[in-house]
Amino acid sequence: MDKVVLITGASAGIGKATALELARAGHTVYGAARRVRLMDELRDAGGHALELDARRPQDLERAVATVVEERGRIDVLVNNAGTVLHGAAEDVPIDLARDQFEVNVFAPARLVQLALPHMREQGSGTIVNVSSIGGEIALPLGCWYYATKHALEAYSDSLRMEVEPFGIDVVVIQPGIIRTGFEDRTAQDLREISGATAYRDMAQAMAARAEAQLGENSPGSDPGVVAAVIRQAVEAGKPETRYAVGWMADKLLELNRTLPDREFDKLVTGGAK
Repeated sequence: MDKVVLITGASAGIGKATALELARAGHTVYGAARRVRLMDELRDAGGHALELDARRPQDLERAVATVVEERGRIDVLVNNAGTVLHGAAEDVPIDLARDQFEVNVFAPARLVQLALPHMREQGSGTIVNVSSIGGEIALPLGCWYYATKHALEAYSDSLRMEVEPFGIDVVVIQPGIIRTGFEDRTAQDLREISGATAYRDMAQAMAARAEAQLGENSPGSDPGVVAAVIRQAVEAGKPETRYAVGWMADKLLELNRTLPDREFDKLVTGGAK
C-alpha cells in the first residue's frame, strides 16, 4: 500500500537515503530539511521537498499542514533530523546544550503532536524516531547528545503505550556507526570546547581518533542499511519496537547491557584518558 510519509533531515545521510528508499518503493514522500537545494535527487525520484528548520515552530506546523492539505492524510512520520555536539559536560555552554534538546527532542515531539490527530482519525499510523545506539550507551565528551537520545527513547516508549489503542505504532531506530557527514565537526568541536581545559588530554586524544576514523577512513556502514530497515518498519503489519542497525550496533548494545558500568567505561574510553 502506498503510504504518505513525512521525513525530516532528508537532505543528507540517513534521512536522504531513507527518503529515496521509500520514494523508489512507491510511497509518497515529503522530505523536509533546511537545505532544500540538496533534495533534487528526491524530486527526481517522485518525492516532494519542504523547507524546514527544526528550531522554528512555524516550519514544523507548515510541514504537517502541507502534507495533510495535499494528500488528505499522513501515514508515517520519520523524525530523523538531529544535531550533535562534542565537549566535556563542564565546558559546553548551556545554551548549546538547550539547542541539542530543541532539535533532537522537542522538534520531534512537536511534530508528533501535529501528526497524531490525523493518525487517530485514520485509525492508523507509524511514528519512526531515529535514535542511536547512544540512546542506551554513552561515551565521554558527548553527554548532551547522548542525553537527548536517551530522552527520545524514553519519550518513544511512553508514547508507544499511549497511542497503541488508536492503531498507531511507534518505532525506535538505533543506528550504530554510519558513514555520513553527521560527525564531521567532532574533532573541531572537541578542540574548540575542551581542547584547552582540564579535559584537554581526553579531548585531544578523542579528536585525533575521530580524525583517523571519520570520512573515507570510517569503518561504519552505508546509510542505505538504515534506510532499508526503516522501510521494513514502515511496511510491516506490526513492526518491532526497536531496530538496531549498522556497524557495531548490536555488539556495543550487548556489551553495555551485560558488562558492569566501570568495565564498559574502560572499554569505550580506551586511550582517551
